[in-house]
Amino acid sequence: MTETSFQYAGATVELIDAATTLAAARVNPVELLRKAAFPAPVRRVELTVSSAEAAGGPVHVFSAEISTEADPLSKERIRALVLGNDPVGLLLAKRIEAGDPVATRLVDGVGAAAAAAYKKLGLDRTAQPAGHRQPATLADAVVGLQASVTYDASGSIVRLRAEVPRDDVQPAHLQAFVGLMLQAVLELTGPDSLAGRRYVVSREVLPRVATTTATVTLDQVGGLADVVAELRQIAVSFRHPEAMARWGARRPQGILMYGPPGTGKTMLSRALANEIGADFREIRTPEILDKWLGGSERNIKQIFRDARRYRVPTLMLFDEFDSIISYAGSGGDAASQAINAVAGIFKQEMNDLIEANQNVIVVATTNFPHRVDDSLIRSGRFDVKISVPRPDEASRAEIFRKMIAQLRSVHETPGFTMFADDLDLTELARASHGMTGADIKEVLRRVQLAKAMQDAHTGGLVAPISQEELKASVIDLRGPHGPATAAP
Repeated sequence: MTETSFQYAGATVELIDAATTLAAARVNPVELLRKAAFPAPVRRVELTVSSAEAAGGPVHVFSAEISTEADPLSKERIRALVLGNDPVGLLLAKRIEAGDPVATRLVDGVGAAAAAAYKKLGLDRTAQPAGHRQPATLADAVVGLQASVTYDASGSIVRLRAEVPRDDVQPAHLQAFVGLMLQAVLELTGPDSLAGRRYVVSREVLPRVATTTATVTLDQVGGLADVVAELRQIAVSFRHPEAMARWGARRPQGILMYGPPGTGKTMLSRALANEIGADFREIRTPEILDKWLGGSERNIKQIFRDARRYRVPTLMLFDEFDSIISYAGSGGDAASQAINAVAGIFKQEMNDLIEANQNVIVVATTNFPHRVDDSLIRSGRFDVKISVPRPDEASRAEIFRKMIAQLRSVHETPGFTMFADDLDLTELARASHGMTGADIKEVLRRVQLAKAMQDAHTGGLVAPISQEELKASVIDLRGPHGPATAAP
């Protein structure tokens, strides 16, 4: 991971993995500024890098939106309107602050009705500054970047936009645009308003929706830095077909990932597909193996026949590859002959697919690589072989950090804190020796369930998840013969 740090108007700006950000933006828009606090009157700043087609060819688009507009119907504002400053209102406010669930539900229920009426009457529109400012241009002379500046009718939203040809774009352009964005903020907040502040510009995204296996990204994978770095390089080769063609290079189209159960092989496959912007096709054992003579061979041929027709990037995952195609125990019996026949057809179809369709990448995962014949996974079929090990102590701490950060991002709201602030992730990593990412996810699930049950019985008077509760969950999951007894 590369990091560039620079100063602007007294603020420190850290730019993380700018080159990777620009590569990812070729496929999907990338949001870069998260949970950043700006001086008043600025309330929200969004920074995005994306890709577009322009008259002169493909371009990278840098855009920013700076808003001074308050949320007119926030929960805090509605509560203030309902409670007022009379003695009853002040009493209820104190009860809410103390965590009284009955008072909270009462006031919020009245507030919801008040909000609906407030909006219907048109009273939700806050007074805005007169805004008739003319469009303008901000420029960075060092890299020659120019950003157009426009204002909405009220003057409460400022938008910046700059374009750079895709073949010319450099991390310096992103740094320059961040500087122009901060310049626009200064025009709203004053010349010394940013002094002493720190901003991190990073594509590490914590979406405010629960991450599923289908939506996971490489940014959200914890504890597998080397594996993630290798997969990023593969993704870059898919996103730069012009460079591949220029040098006559063939990007890898077969990847074998192997390692103990629960280390994240299937998740990594999904994350790679999302990094490329590819469709995901998972082939499971029942889709191939057939009890009727010749049925398995026909199924393999049909799967690859379909794959040769894909016209968009597609990742095909053969999960638990050894259970589909294995030479373990091969012999002269009918079952072994059928397995050998399936393996032979797979090898031929794989060869043909690589020649026929450059849009497809095949990933095979296995917990038992010794059960797969070397000829199946030789170079030319599976060019990349990645070991996905059990995480070490530092990796487990990183997994805890990312999983907890994701849960906080999704579930924490004003007035509700999910995790205590004094968590010691290093201690949790030591306590969870031998555990995999799947085990750590289960540790958190058990604590979340226990807290939810407490909440249900007490009506909301539940303390945040503590270090002691997390450690107890780790110990409970390990048990006398738990994951920690396995070899690291």
